[in-house]
Amino acid sequence: MKSEEGEDVQHLEHHESIDKLKELVKHNNICLFTTHLTDVPLQTRPMSVQEVDDEGNFWFLSDKDSNKNWEIDEDPRVQLFFSNKGANEYLSVYGHATMYTDRKKVEDIWSPIAKAWFQEGKDDPHISVIKVAPEDAYYWDTKNNKAVSLIKIMASVVGGRTMDDGIEGKMKF
Repeated sequence: MKSEEGEDVQHLEHHESIDKLKELVKHNNICLFTTHLTDVPLQTRPMSVQEVDDEGNFWFLSDKDSNKNWEIDEDPRVQLFFSNKGANEYLSVYGHATMYTDRKKVEDIWSPIAKAWFQEGKDDPHISVIKVAPEDAYYWDTKNNKAVSLIKIMASVVGGRTMDDGIEGKMKF
């Protein structure tokens, strides 16, 4: 299949999709977490992924009294947008969010940096866990590393050719 730009689009199946999610998120775990997908304006905020599990679920820590949690309670559909400009990697994930107050899961995904938002640490009574189960995802990245891509871009400008260094793909879960 070809994209709008004429590039080949890869279709990744379940395990390939999960591996690709983990690879892309490993390089940049901050995303724009968007709720209220049917209402304008969309509600978007930066969030840090604590974990991508072996089923491809994204796990976040959140204040149980936050607007985000209320919005998820009203409509669990969410969109996550990742951008790793330095490596030319981009990812868009559509999925359904579920909220938990499971202390064991908080313990499992806790990181010391989370204390900046939860002053009482792992035992903060305001912590909730959000799981986003992906339903649809699309990614864009390069075939080569950034240095090789930059050289190819410069060569295409000088040579008057179109550069074809991109890979994009749809993920199935």
